[in-house]
Amino acid sequence: MQASPLSASTFAQCVRTASAALAANRLRSALTTLGVVIGAASVVAVIALVDALRTTIAEQFVGLGSNTLSVSAFTPLEDALRGRSAKLSPDDVALITARVDGIRDVTPLVLANDEVRYRGHSTTTQIRGTTPSYQDLYDSFPRMGRFLSPADDATRRRVCVIGDKTRETLRMGDDPVGEYLGLAGEWCLVVGVMERKGELFGVSRDDLVLLPYPTLRSMWGSREGLDLTMHLTVSDPARRGTVAAQIRTLLRRAHDLGPDDEDDFRVHTTEEVAEAFDQVAATITAFVAGMVGISLLVGGIGVMKIMLVSVTERTREIGICKAIGATNGHILLQFLIEAMTLSGLGGLIGLLVGTGIAAFVGSLIPDFPTPAPPLWAAALAIVFSALVGIVFGVLPALRAANLDPIEALRHE
Repeated sequence: MQASPLSASTFAQCVRTASAALAANRLRSALTTLGVVIGAASVVAVIALVDALRTTIAEQFVGLGSNTLSVSAFTPLEDALRGRSAKLSPDDVALITARVDGIRDVTPLVLANDEVRYRGHSTTTQIRGTTPSYQDLYDSFPRMGRFLSPADDATRRRVCVIGDKTRETLRMGDDPVGEYLGLAGEWCLVVGVMERKGELFGVSRDDLVLLPYPTLRSMWGSREGLDLTMHLTVSDPARRGTVAAQIRTLLRRAHDLGPDDEDDFRVHTTEEVAEAFDQVAATITAFVAGMVGISLLVGGIGVMKIMLVSVTERTREIGICKAIGATNGHILLQFLIEAMTLSGLGGLIGLLVGTGIAAFVGSLIPDFPTPAPPLWAAALAIVFSALVGIVFGVLPALRAANLDPIEALRHE
């Protein structure tokens, strides 16, 4: 009695036959799998790198805490087209500090790029004017000396804290505390050196000079182009929405904005910024993965082409199988197993290769975490590769199953 096409013994026999056919044509099988390997590796590498990037950014937001608000300037499109640029001013900082309830700390941050000098050496670095609460807000503390103090703010002392890379670039020695830097035509006493933070996206976070916020204002005077932002620590995280609404009302009134005018500033929570980045990262991941996923389809077309050639070459073999009792279902299953094996194996190898490529690229980026594909990406690479084998293996399998056994036996 002939076994059922769906029985376990029949399936096992089809697997053995398919494996023997693939082993008999190793080179052709390897070349067929190569297209799927390239496609799967590309998808896995891209997803792993973007996921590692998302993790890195998320870690930056964790340090800011859940009770933090940030206020930054925002230029509406209409004003930007007219050549206008919105800026926050020291008066805005004073207004929020004096009028908004429920705020524990206000940390203004003024950014500028300028040249600093030390004993014949000079470098252009980022200058930051801030307050003592900066170190707690950014979880960044001095490894040597001290940080800026409230007394420095109150008296506008010409003191600064420098990053470790700035110290190395200026060749200031292992202990630069007590030395003087030339900055904006004046001299600043170095009172501390910040702990190393490494690089982010190839940009050093240790190449900076921190000054008291009032000191930087007095040294830079009314110089235009200074970028002022504010970070506010709310006493009660549950009142962040109320505090943000108060800030918006005050700033709109202070900036003389009408009811129909768009805000020329933005108030953000750390969660909003993190969520916005996650959305962007997810969009980028989907888009790039979709683009490189096209190569998987190209690999699938290669699988179909090779399988069609295989059907032609094995026409007489198929005729013999049918002559000794193999049904159309047996032949169809055998060729589908061959196509799925090639594609699934290509997906597995592509997963390993893509993980290796992502790790190699990540190692070239300083302070970048080791990329690893998430479990869903690994499963997607293998499952999608197997589906490619099924979809593109159906036509060759049907062609093989529908061969007339008499005509097949006559084939040379």
